[in-house]
Amino acid sequence: MTLLKRNGSLLNPLPLVFDDFISRDLFNWKTNHFSDTNTTIPAVNIKETNENYLVEMAAPGMNKNDFKVELDGNVLTISSERSTERKEGENEKYSLQEFSYESFQRTFTLQKDVVDIDKIEAKYENGVLHLLIPKKEEAKQKPPRLIQIA
Repeated sequence: MTLLKRNGSLLNPLPLVFDDFISRDLFNWKTNHFSDTNTTIPAVNIKETNENYLVEMAAPGMNKNDFKVELDGNVLTISSERSTERKEGENEKYSLQEFSYESFQRTFTLQKDVVDIDKIEAKYENGVLHLLIPKKEEAKQKPPRLIQIA
């Protein structure tokens, strides 16, 4: 299965095509894990088994309602938008009011002939978003079998 990470802009579409999620460079932590607004992009682990792909996204401090997981054709997008506001008391004047707006988006391209896109499941537990992406029966590796010689 090919999963591609898309963290680029419309002005520079080439990184979207060539940026494979596996090809991370430890020396470019900032460019790989921060958005254009210097907010952290949650890290993702992807594990393949014979039956499915398991995607884990570290997102502590969030809850399941903060996420949007969307499948459009064979493009899987995990995103979140969260805003918070800190206000002073009703009769107080303030010289500073702080707003916080956090968002991220991670996009992966799934191979339709390998995964069963109708059976994808998601759950959020202990600060980690888990996605279960089952493989189609014909894409699963078959155990070795003995072929009889006639």
